[in-house]
Amino acid sequence: MTDAIATTDEELRAALNGVRTEVGKAVVGQDGAVTGLIIALLTRGHVLLEGVPGVAKTLLVRTLSRTLRLDTRRLQFTPDLMPGDVTGSLAYDPRTGDFAFREGPVFTNILLADEINRTPPKTQSALLEAMEERQVSADGVTRPLPDPFMVAATQNPIEYEGTYALPEAQLDRFLMKLVLEVPERDAEVSLLRRHADGFDPHDLGAAGVTPVLGAAELAAARSAAAGVRVSDDVLAYVVDLARATRRSPSMRLGVSPRATTALLAAAKAWAWLTGYDSLTPDHVQAMLLPVWRHRVQLRPEAELEGVSVDAVLRGVVQQVQVPL
Repeated sequence: MTDAIATTDEELRAALNGVRTEVGKAVVGQDGAVTGLIIALLTRGHVLLEGVPGVAKTLLVRTLSRTLRLDTRRLQFTPDLMPGDVTGSLAYDPRTGDFAFREGPVFTNILLADEINRTPPKTQSALLEAMEERQVSADGVTRPLPDPFMVAATQNPIEYEGTYALPEAQLDRFLMKLVLEVPERDAEVSLLRRHADGFDPHDLGAAGVTPVLGAAELAAARSAAAGVRVSDDVLAYVVDLARATRRSPSMRLGVSPRATTALLAAAKAWAWLTGYDSLTPDHVQAMLLPVWRHRVQLRPEAELEGVSVDAVLRGVVQQVQVPL
């Protein structure tokens, strides 16, 4: 790969497609999740990755980080993790006799928050200011985080012992919740072949994964995606979808206005990635599930009947009239 900086929309899209190609050298069968992470980078969003153990959640983020010329850190969330272990804290310097702020792992471009639901709410909340305001306040001083900054957090959806459910306020800070499923048979066979041929997930360099995109190109792509045109009819369609979730008999809690702005941003990024200069209802529908599935709550009776959030949201899409 060359170090030339992409400038045109076509070059920027090609660079982002190169990211998907490089990630595919290590991660098999998770193309949708890769696209979701790219969209989050384009919209300054954060991503919650949910899946059973062994579906490459951590490997996916590690590989994505390697394809970007950005700083990245991994933080394993545990029950004894303290807020200062995330954001940083004052430490005594015996050489000067003063207290100095020692930056925590949150001071990076991409933070891999591994098993975020294994740490208590007090530590989880330490991420709230960083995720929303992109800054850390300590000892009366506000310190800005690097730009770009993204939290990619993983959690196991089936294990509850020793875990702490993320509060609604923090869930709402994630642009998307991406569900990583077990790969299809052919993809799993391909995965096994790679391991049979000597693939080591801890040595991404040996797998040929190389950086293809930097902060300057990412900023240019972000600006281009933000410039996608949106008609009043499509804006009204997003609002109608949101209002339909609030009226759904299966929903205890529909989406908020913040969810509509998140859906709009993600849909614009997806439209730009696919070569469109204006937003269509198809782009909105494509992004609705990952952007809204963690922002709504089902009624208890719906959960008892085995209804899923995704099924209710698909029903909402079918019920709301699409603008021509």
